[in-house]
Amino acid sequence: MGNSSAHETDGGRRPQQQIPVVVLAGFLGSGKTTLLNHLLHRSAGSRIGAIVNDFGAIEIDALAVAGALGDSTVSLGNGCLCCAVDAGELDVYLGKLAAPETGVDVIVIEASGLAEPQELVRMVLASEHPGIVYGGLVEVVDAAEFDDTRARHPEIDRHLALADLVVVNKLDRTADPERVLALVGSLTDRAAVVPATYGRVDPEFLFDCRPSEERIGQLSFDDLHDHGDGHGDDHGTDGLGGSGHTGHLHTGYDSLSFVSDVPLDPRRLMRFLDSRPEGLYRIKGHVDLGPNDLRNRYTMHAVGRFLRFYPEPWAPADERRTQLVLIGSGIDTEALGTELKGCESDAPHADEHGMWGVLRYVQGSEDEPDPEPRGG
Repeated sequence: MGNSSAHETDGGRRPQQQIPVVVLAGFLGSGKTTLLNHLLHRSAGSRIGAIVNDFGAIEIDALAVAGALGDSTVSLGNGCLCCAVDAGELDVYLGKLAAPETGVDVIVIEASGLAEPQELVRMVLASEHPGIVYGGLVEVVDAAEFDDTRARHPEIDRHLALADLVVVNKLDRTADPERVLALVGSLTDRAAVVPATYGRVDPEFLFDCRPSEERIGQLSFDDLHDHGDGHGDDHGTDGLGGSGHTGHLHTGYDSLSFVSDVPLDPRRLMRFLDSRPEGLYRIKGHVDLGPNDLRNRYTMHAVGRFLRFYPEPWAPADERRTQLVLIGSGIDTEALGTELKGCESDAPHADEHGMWGVLRYVQGSEDEPDPEPRGG
């Protein structure tokens, strides 16, 4: 198991955050590579390190600008690194991608179509590299072929039960998309189920996007693909309510920004998180737990059912407040805001056992949940 979520600091500076490692799985033909390419093209200024089983399967339009760095590593124009590796080399390449000089913000492991995602998850969790942290399992399924895939590969039910977020891809190719979405949802264990066409999901569902202005002076996929040329992309609409590159991926999704100067009660917060609706895909931000931990704020990262808290010391200049962003589809933002408001507590003293629920989701704690399927 990796160490805690933050490196030690000197001079009282805030610790450097670990790089999240997202496992991208799905059977052959489900659209994993298409989704990965989409993330690379829509990284919004973030640098993505991609580890794939078969580099030859990557079809990135901007590959012409790439410069080779050895046999198995390619550095793309925006600093994306794609490594052709087998499972035994995984930790070595995670360390290589997590090196500070790469500037990588997130690592995506694209599993081969026949890979066992549970084993990849275990390998990431077992990594001893202090610079990375497990960021969740995303399972991609082909809506048009889902029934046939289940008949050929019944183990997909187990994969879906393990997933934190499921992308139901190619919905435009099935006659009854609602039936497929409902069926997939019934096979998951509280995972968020995201509909998609052409692998297009908002990168914010998977990781925090760095503002593009922070990458001034560096060539990126956003620069290579002129989104303002009026030509759109190869497939016309983006499947999320926009048309070509002129549409915004957030179209069709709901978001809520919650800010509070009153600390949150950890027990109430965990009750809220345990009951979060299926349509709530993503929660990010940090919470102030007041007297329950006066030293640290807790950065929260939730993708579907996956949840982690990362304690980090408050800086002297910080305003002690909770700031969260929730993103989903079909969610009642007003009700969620009211529920979060109900988590506030101005109690002057700590609850002796109140932090137990939160600490279960801090990496490295003894009670951290095991990545076993909990349903199906």
